[in-house]
Amino acid sequence: MFGIEAWQFWGAVVITAFAGFVKGAVGFAMPMIMLSAFGSILPATTALAALILPTLLTNTQQAFRQGPQEAWGSICRFRLHISMVVIFICISAGFVKVLPQPVMYVLLGAPIVGFALWQLAGRSLILPLHHRRRAEAVTGIIGGLYGGISGIWGPPLIVYLLSVGVDKREQVRVQGVVFLLGAVVLTAAHLTSGILNAQTFSLSLVLCIPAFAGMLAGFGLQDRLDVVQFRRWTLVLLVLTGLNLVRRAFEIWI
Repeated sequence: MFGIEAWQFWGAVVITAFAGFVKGAVGFAMPMIMLSAFGSILPATTALAALILPTLLTNTQQAFRQGPQEAWGSICRFRLHISMVVIFICISAGFVKVLPQPVMYVLLGAPIVGFALWQLAGRSLILPLHHRRRAEAVTGIIGGLYGGISGIWGPPLIVYLLSVGVDKREQVRVQGVVFLLGAVVLTAAHLTSGILNAQTFSLSLVLCIPAFAGMLAGFGLQDRLDVVQFRRWTLVLLVLTGLNLVRRAFEIWI
């Protein structure tokens, strides 16, 4: 079955459904959950290939949930951040073999954990209005630089959106748009690299079913969460995301 054992397949289905539920609820963390858990039951290349199509399609659904017009409005409003992410992913991709990934993971993960814990402790980080465009550009540059090297560009965006107090629906939609752009690049890259081949493409396509099912259930929870609850759970997942990055750094070092 797709070149893997039956128990591995059903394990991947359960993991994907849970990751889809989390993504539907708070708008991110799906690839992190899938890759971390898949790594324990699947070969590394199969694990990466398996998450590609569910990530691509769920990000499409997330970005366009309120319709193309709303998605385009978010693109226009956050075009500076999006442009910086795309530009600096292209710039930093060439440095993958030069910069040590463990250092990059720690430098990204530690500040994210610090920011989220600061917010969870009840401290606020409100950016003055005349500094927001600068912050939008800087977080886009940081996200792009890390994205090209590590494949992770979402956390700086989430930190920015939380800092400026973006509406819950807009936050989830903007995350979907930015993540979708990255997912398109990732899909194209691995169609040519051979990671997505006949077996892994079929597996990844089938996993879109539990991904969507989980995401729809997560949407139901997201719609019931008030702004305070939504923000709290987003911050909790940011802490886990940051700690996971630090863990990956030490895993590579060891």
